[in-house]
Amino acid sequence: MSDFVEKYLRESVAVIEAVDQTKIAELVQGLSAVRDGGGRLFILGVGGSAGHASHAVNDFRKICDFEAYAPTDNVSELTARTNDEGWETVFVEWLKGSRLRADDGLLIFSVGGGNKAKNISVNLVRAIDFAKTQQALVFGIVGSDEGYTASEADCCVVVPPLYPERRTPHSEGLAAVFWHLLVSHPDLARTSTKWESVR
Repeated sequence: MSDFVEKYLRESVAVIEAVDQTKIAELVQGLSAVRDGGGRLFILGVGGSAGHASHAVNDFRKICDFEAYAPTDNVSELTARTNDEGWETVFVEWLKGSRLRADDGLLIFSVGGGNKAKNISVNLVRAIDFAKTQQALVFGIVGSDEGYTASEADCCVVVPPLYPERRTPHSEGLAAVFWHLLVSHPDLARTSTKWESVR
């Protein structure tokens, strides 16, 4: 058991060291432009990434003064749209109802990032396509450079899949590290978090 603990932690360090830091810096700039331009931030994810989206909305709103939302936080609308219109439409129809604008941003958390040809996470694919038609900026933190988010986003941080047998846990685990980096960045953070402000 201790061998696996050491192995997993060493892998995590290796993945962090391999990430393209310039993409993180670009993401900071892009998000800052959305907020400072009066735009809103819509954060999308499914599965574990839906949990990330909810947590990140809190952090971007509370720490960075964003107007931010996650459609998966509204379970009633999410399940109604799934039931009536199909899972593939849930994000794009939610964004249409939210009147997505050119000054808004979309931030996607995903392991694969969606794949149109293989019919995987088509809800993300359709949301990206719609955002493009509205000229909204698209950002991503994903675990694959071969998915739709990585190819279509204006800026995408790829968690390097150095260990394919553990792509999902590393991608999802480090996505949380990277969005906490973002909300802590001096170009985005506007409010101190509680424990750092306690003396």
